[in-house]
Amino acid sequence: MTEYTQSFRRYMQFTLYLLAIFVMGWGITSYKAIFLGLILGTILSIYNLFNMFRKVDRLGEATVKGTKARSLGLLTRQAVAGLAVLIALRYPEYFNLLGVVSGLMTTYLIILIDSISKIRFK
Repeated sequence: MTEYTQSFRRYMQFTLYLLAIFVMGWGITSYKAIFLGLILGTILSIYNLFNMFRKVDRLGEATVKGTKARSLGLLTRQAVAGLAVLIALRYPEYFNLLGVVSGLMTTYLIILIDSISKIRFK
């Protein structure tokens, strides 16, 4: 297993733990719209992380073969974020917009924190 695959699994693990905390917060607290927004944003953030992992993996294979690779999927990730915002704007009684945007950033924050901790503790 490559270091990149291990990092991806670690990111997924931390994101799923955070998603479980958001689900518990939705079930326990009275802040249903905020936690539902966090859940929606985090689920779509997981999709973006998986999509980015596939694209980078294909880029690595293309580099090894010496062929050209397509983009890393910036437009796809932006479209998913736009879809999440549209859902939050269409159903504001269920989804808090700030929660959705925060949920979309969860995997990126996890990647940032993991990278900083790797650099600091090496």
